[in-house]
Amino acid sequence: MSDISSPRTWLTIPDLAERLGSTPGKVRKLIEEGALLAIRRDGVLSVPDVFLAGNLPLSELRGTIILLGDSGFSNDEMMKWLLEPEDSLDAAPIDALLAGRKAEVRRVAQALA
Repeated sequence: MSDISSPRTWLTIPDLAERLGSTPGKVRKLIEEGALLAIRRDGVLSVPDVFLAGNLPLSELRGTIILLGDSGFSNDEMMKWLLEPEDSLDAAPIDALLAGRKAEVRRVAQALA
């Protein structure tokens, strides 16, 4: 599933580090801590730029990633769920998070467990 085709812009770890004004090591730590989600696309670890709010990770994303991980989702499965349209939300979950619908997104994610 590392070939998730999406019209979104994807950032590599070095690109992400530059955008965040950080280092690749600190970006990897954000991924390890669940503040960001990354998958391998064409062999390169990448993060969709929609997971950022300005120059910071989207704050609503962390809890959603943790919830999905606790429900047994792999990183690829989480990425697919976050980026693809979800019928019960009438939008992709990441778009619903960006629209301020965090509680609704997490309620739907919890129902998937």
